[in-house]
Amino acid sequence: MNAPATAEQSARTAREAFGWDALLPGQAEAIDAIVSGRDTLVVFPTGAGKSAVYQIAGCELGGVTVVISPLLALQRDQIASIDAAPDAPAAVALNSRTGARGRTAAWAAIEGGEPVYAFLAPEQLANPEILDRLSAADVRLVVVDEAHCVSAWGFDFRPEYARIGDAVNALGRPPVLALTATASGPVRDEIVASLGMRDPHLEVRGMDRPEIHLAVRRHEHDADKQRAVLDDVSDADGPTLLYVATRKETDAYAAELGERGRRAAAYHGGMAQKKRDAVHAAWSAGELDVVVATSAFGMGVDKADVRRVVHADVTESLDAYAQEIGRAARDGQPAQAVLHYRAEDFSLRSFFAGGRSKRADIAGVWDALQRGDGPLRAKDIAATSGRSTRAIGRVLTQLVTCGLAVSGPDGVSPASKASAGDAVAAVRERDEAEERIRASRIEIMRGYSETVRCRRRALLEYFGVDAPEHCGSCDRCDASAAEPVTADAAVTTAAGEGIRIDAVVEHHEWGTGTVMAVESDRLTVFFPDHGYKVLARAAFERGILELADAA
Repeated sequence: MNAPATAEQSARTAREAFGWDALLPGQAEAIDAIVSGRDTLVVFPTGAGKSAVYQIAGCELGGVTVVISPLLALQRDQIASIDAAPDAPAAVALNSRTGARGRTAAWAAIEGGEPVYAFLAPEQLANPEILDRLSAADVRLVVVDEAHCVSAWGFDFRPEYARIGDAVNALGRPPVLALTATASGPVRDEIVASLGMRDPHLEVRGMDRPEIHLAVRRHEHDADKQRAVLDDVSDADGPTLLYVATRKETDAYAAELGERGRRAAAYHGGMAQKKRDAVHAAWSAGELDVVVATSAFGMGVDKADVRRVVHADVTESLDAYAQEIGRAARDGQPAQAVLHYRAEDFSLRSFFAGGRSKRADIAGVWDALQRGDGPLRAKDIAATSGRSTRAIGRVLTQLVTCGLAVSGPDGVSPASKASAGDAVAAVRERDEAEERIRASRIEIMRGYSETVRCRRRALLEYFGVDAPEHCGSCDRCDASAAEPVTADAAVTTAAGEGIRIDAVVEHHEWGTGTVMAVESDRLTVFFPDHGYKVLARAAFERGILELADAA
């Protein structure tokens, strides 16, 4: 292990190896922790320099820096950035698009003894050959990008991320650096637990983006909402992102905006990769005024001058909303984030996000795995069962998440001799837990949309960040409609005890929880087994809720 870094050393590396004049707030502290051998969780907003943390730390540590990144396009962009640096170590990729010649060159760099960044998709860690060869290499740092994907409480949970902790141990347990743009307290806790991070250094910076004005507009009728969204986007001064809920809406809104004279393009996950790349390129080059997108337009989006982010529908969580509006104002100049909704939208969001696997599908998929001669993919089972690939894929994901199966580069294999009945019960239990998670996140989103106090405070408190009563840069503050709360942001129980953010409470039904937000008449509490709950102050007076140390 190299000697601990100093801010001076990190600044010199940034300047000489990467051509950066200065480090941003929090970067030097995170780099120092990593190079000192300490696990580190970094929560920086989009554009705040998360990648620079591992690039500088990896350069100072030497050896192999393994970077686990979920999107191939994101890997490509990060490798291009490193390759363009004046004197940075080499960067290579091992993913499904790496050809035979590229793989040979990548392994030569990884096993050559010189500092190198090795980019992998999380699925690659399930390949025993890759893991064995990495274990024999000089891996000195493991970086988990988009680390919120580890957490079932996050907005983008991916079961393949659940194996990363085991892979880190197989690599000899080098320091772990987890990176994400948004993570509430429960999500941070689950990242730490899932990755097996030991006494991690936590670096949370820049969650408050005062340059982004926050506003929410409620509508009674869908037609009124559509007109308002179109007017909002048409009037925008500068590049604009319009997020919608469905693929069909991307095309409809893009066409309407085109008729209004805006250079607009649709973007969603069902588009051919070539077309998606073309939209990305046109957007980055300033050839588009508006991209109308589903949530698929996200990771890897790098445009500094986005002036407005408009949502035509509520998102599935406040985590996702913060991530998406964070793509505005990366240049530090004023921007706007506007959310349009109807009260019915929350029920629709819950309906579309929901869904349970059918018992027959679960039993059929489990029987197919047990009878198979090797790993199976969803399309393999669909071809012989008559069931839809989508339904089978969902069951396979749940079986892996439950620990009954394992996912590898060639498909899914059973990891248990459980009966079909046990498999059905396990998947159903997982379905029920996910339903609670979804409902909880949607209720938090409803709370943000309908709050009568400072909107920025409602957002920041969810992420555990202290905020003043009034930000002066949201629609509630503009209208002087923020409902006052006590100066110390505390609700007082009948016994005169103060309850504040991060306080631990006991509920007679849901057990131990952590207070996430406090208002004059209510508070939001996170219960690990039940999600986020909004409770009235009267819960204390009725004895339903009490401080944990008073229990």
